[in-house]
Amino acid sequence: MTIPWAVSLSTSRFFPTRSAILRRQTSPCSATATMSTAGEQNFTSDTAHLDTIFKQKKALRLVVKRDLKSMDPTLRSEEDEAIQRIVMEAPWFKACKGLCAYISCSALREVDTSRILSHILSSHSETRKKLFVPRVEDRNRNMRMLNISSTEDLIANSMNILEPAPLDAEGNEREDVLFANEPVDLLILPGLAFDKAGRRLGRGGGYYDTFLSRYQELAKKRNWKQPLKIALSYSVQIVDEGTIPLTPNDVLVDALVSPSGVIPISPAALEICQ
Repeated sequence: MTIPWAVSLSTSRFFPTRSAILRRQTSPCSATATMSTAGEQNFTSDTAHLDTIFKQKKALRLVVKRDLKSMDPTLRSEEDEAIQRIVMEAPWFKACKGLCAYISCSALREVDTSRILSHILSSHSETRKKLFVPRVEDRNRNMRMLNISSTEDLIANSMNILEPAPLDAEGNEREDVLFANEPVDLLILPGLAFDKAGRRLGRGGGYYDTFLSRYQELAKKRNWKQPLKIALSYSVQIVDEGTIPLTPNDVLVDALVSPSGVIPISPAALEICQ
C-alpha cells in the first residue's frame, strides 16, 4: 500500500543538539536572550512537525480501516488461521516460557489470537507458558499486563473487549508483568499498519508504546534479555516503507507475522528466524 503524501521524518529534527543551539549565540552578553529565542523557535518548529505527523497518522488510519472493513470475510478467516498456525509452529514461540499477548477483538478487525491463547491455556501445567494479557486502566495511556490461567479470568469491559479481572477467584491481585520476578520472552502485538522496517501504527491511544517503553526500561534495569516484539498483520495492513511517520515515542517491532510467513526485521529476530 502506498500513501503518496506520507513522509518519514527523522527524530533528530525534533531535538536540536546543545551545540547547534550554542552556535547561534553571537556574544556572551546575548547568550541568555539568544538561547531563549532559539528555544521558543525550536519548540514551535517541533510542535508543528508533531502536528503534521499526527495528521498523517490519522489519515493513514482511515485508509487502513477502510481496507480492513472491505476485506472479504473468507479471506480474513483464512489469514487468521494461517497467521496463528505460523506463530504456534515457530521455534521462538515453542521455546518461550512467558509472554504477553493481546486478546483480539473482532469489532476492531484485529488478527485473531483465540487459537494461540487457547493453545497456551490448555497446555499441561508443567509445560504451560506464563501468559499476561492487557487491561486498560484509564485514558492516560496506562495499561497493565496481568497473568491469567483460564478464559474464565476474563470479563468484558465497557467496549465489550475481554480483559482480565483485576482480582482472581480467591480475591488476590493478579500478577502484573511489570512487577514479576521473571522476564517474558515474547510480546505478541496488535496494530493497524506495519512496514518491513519495523514501524507500527497503533490506534492513537499510545497504550502499547507506553507499555513497551516501560518494559524495555525494566528489562534493562534488571539486566534481562529484551523480549522479542512480534506483530500480527493481515496482508492489507503491511504498507510501503516510509509510509508510517515516526515520533520519538514510537517503538519498533522486531518481526511481523503475515499469512505468508515470518518477516524478521531486527538483528535479534534475524538471529532466531534463520
